[in-house]
Amino acid sequence: MVTVADPRERHASRLSAGGGMRNTGVAISVLSRLLSRYGPRDFAIRLWDGTLVPSDPGLDARFTLVLNRPSALRRMLLPPSEVALGESYLDGEWEVEGDIVEAMRLGDAFEALASNPGRYLGLARQVIALPKETKRDHGVHGAADTEGSAPHLQGAEHSLERDRQAVTYHYDVGNDFYRLWLDSRMVYSCAYFPTGDEGLDEAQEAKLEMICRKLRLKPGERFLDIGCGWGGLMMYAAERYGVEAVGITLSRPQAEEANRRFTEAGLSQRCRALLMDYRDLAAHGPFDKMASVGMVEHVGRARLRGYFQAAWRGLAPGGLFLNHGITTLGAGGGPVALLNSYLFQRGAVIRRYVFPDNEVVPVGDTLSIAERVGFEVRDVEDWREQYALTLRHWVRRLEEAREKAIEQVGERTYRLWRLYMAGCSHAFTTARLGVHQSLLLKPGPKGESPLPRTRADLYS
Repeated sequence: MVTVADPRERHASRLSAGGGMRNTGVAISVLSRLLSRYGPRDFAIRLWDGTLVPSDPGLDARFTLVLNRPSALRRMLLPPSEVALGESYLDGEWEVEGDIVEAMRLGDAFEALASNPGRYLGLARQVIALPKETKRDHGVHGAADTEGSAPHLQGAEHSLERDRQAVTYHYDVGNDFYRLWLDSRMVYSCAYFPTGDEGLDEAQEAKLEMICRKLRLKPGERFLDIGCGWGGLMMYAAERYGVEAVGITLSRPQAEEANRRFTEAGLSQRCRALLMDYRDLAAHGPFDKMASVGMVEHVGRARLRGYFQAAWRGLAPGGLFLNHGITTLGAGGGPVALLNSYLFQRGAVIRRYVFPDNEVVPVGDTLSIAERVGFEVRDVEDWREQYALTLRHWVRRLEEAREKAIEQVGERTYRLWRLYMAGCSHAFTTARLGVHQSLLLKPGPKGESPLPRTRADLYS
């Protein structure tokens, strides 16, 4: 239950003008009903007029939910959807001060409301009494009209040209923006924390090492990185394992930066990044080993067979393919969970503003398609807790670089990335998303495999 510690401490002058008292009372009542099933409230609430609602007695506030305008709850709840919540945050209607990852639990309360018509209608009768947003109120101060806007992609979904547009949109924020919050190697995928106490640089190096170990890379082997990013895995594999590495990406800024880094490190003879799609792999094989890290979720379910066929054709017999990607887990499944997800439009903000055409698939479906192509599944590991922690590091580092980030990309885009990464961390923590690392074998003519009988070598 939301209560105000001492109503007499409110500033009467702020509450008297323009229906302020009534709006404040309505907002507190709505929040009280909305959060009645939240559990012990470990956060504070601050309203537009300065009214402060502290956390429950005995609990330290992990964050403060700030409603900046009387119209905020109306926009967030009519209707209650992820898009309504996300867009109202991007436009500055509400804010989170403190731990925004913990604040993502609030989204669960909104999602539960979306599938309870009776409870929602009761709240809606109150919310409708709050003022509507005005054009003057709309938008983050100083934000350009197009900043953080959704892309308008052309062509059939997951066609080569449309995929190129989607990738270009995502990386158009610029290499310098990513450099603000990624590790020194600029690895934009789940890190690996063996103890949980590692720093981000150490954890990303541990991830690269584990990938190379799982692939059992050897000097002189030809190694392909599908969706190579800025070349961090390729450089590590070339330096530590002596491979000849080729990477492919649809992002020109990524390819150019990767090749610049290879030259700077003296690896240009052994590493090269190509501006190329996975569908064009055949001309560059065969490869002894392959990895795809954080790319398969952009392929689309309907294209997965073609994706694995391209990898199969490009891989030499007896070769290994490590496929690492985000998956949907559906924890707490069943009709109610499905209804909640459908009505609340879970994932819509990411698909609209961050990763257009993104599609995550259950790991069982993905591996079934890989097997039908001919791959043998040799090892599967879920790193979802690792990704939850990785994203916490990214959010913290982005927040620390807030001023530089806003200078580079604008406040609305900064808010978008803060929200997106915090929401993803919560999704991994609550087992709505997983990230599965699957080791696939293309058996030799007589079933040959380079793998040892146990996994002991991975941890020695």
